[in-house]
Amino acid sequence: MLVGGNWIIDQVKLIDTYPQEEKLVNILAEFSSNGGSAYNILKDLYKMQVRFPLEGIGLVGEDERGDSIFKECGQMGIDTSQLKRTNLAHTSYTDVMSVQSTGKRTFFHNRGANALLDETYFDFSRSQARIFHLGYLLLLDKLDNIGEDGLTGAAKVLRKAKQASLVTSVDIVSENTTRFKEIIPFSLPFTDYLFINEFEAKMLTGTDTCTEDGDVSAARCYAAAERILEMGVNQWVIVHFPEGVVALSKTGEKLFQPSLDLSTAKIAGAVGAGDAFAAGVLAGIHDGLEMQQCLELGVCAAGCSLFGITSSDSILPSAACLQLIQQYGFKKEPVEV
Repeated sequence: MLVGGNWIIDQVKLIDTYPQEEKLVNILAEFSSNGGSAYNILKDLYKMQVRFPLEGIGLVGEDERGDSIFKECGQMGIDTSQLKRTNLAHTSYTDVMSVQSTGKRTFFHNRGANALLDETYFDFSRSQARIFHLGYLLLLDKLDNIGEDGLTGAAKVLRKAKQASLVTSVDIVSENTTRFKEIIPFSLPFTDYLFINEFEAKMLTGTDTCTEDGDVSAARCYAAAERILEMGVNQWVIVHFPEGVVALSKTGEKLFQPSLDLSTAKIAGAVGAGDAFAAGVLAGIHDGLEMQQCLELGVCAAGCSLFGITSSDSILPSAACLQLIQQYGFKKEPVEV
């Protein structure tokens, strides 16, 4: 598995409540950990004890945060030959405010070196990987730029990966702008698997994925997924949300997988849950599992990640993740399917 994109150090602060402007809250604990699509997914796969090699592509600064990333990757046996360093920017970091009672988190992000990552850093001839995952689109400035040839940098990277016979996978960051419709469609014809949440699906398609009461509607997520497939995704659109996930294939296969039924008291934080879900699904795809099994492993890995405040510290081996089904079961709340 080759994973490229954002390498971030998360500075997580557990707070008692989220403040209004000019108000004070208490920091109950703080941690420094991995963050960003590439770093999170590779660490998650390592902790899931997958049996295939892991490789990373990205850009970090020549600073202590960059040193810590290389040190941890070395300890995990991740190939960092395409993870480069620059003296033009510092390693990207995010201040993550995680509310103790809900696990909801708010991000204050400094783009750093990730903003300088462009298509020249990606050399697929040097990799023996089967799958290439790229994330997060909309948070990689040069890869999000539209060039004179009418393609974004990300689209050109994904096209190169397809030409090198890799299966491609993409994840997006959530932001409340019009850039979804302006930037993301360029990459979709070169994307085999698209990971997207209900908010991002709405922003990309204009299809409201929630009911009038504000609840996520699986039926509306399927409708959004169908529109995204029409934009060019080659195999599967996978829309995840707190209650579960829907997946729609190019051939019309339609799947739903509920999330683990975890009580609020069990949730320490939701930082990295989406990446843990993607890691589980990608591990299943790599090993040739049926998509329903991939989704099941994905929601179990995501549920596992919720037990920890940081992105990956609570991730367990794949078999242990799946054992959580026996312990907690799946959510039973009605979801409009």
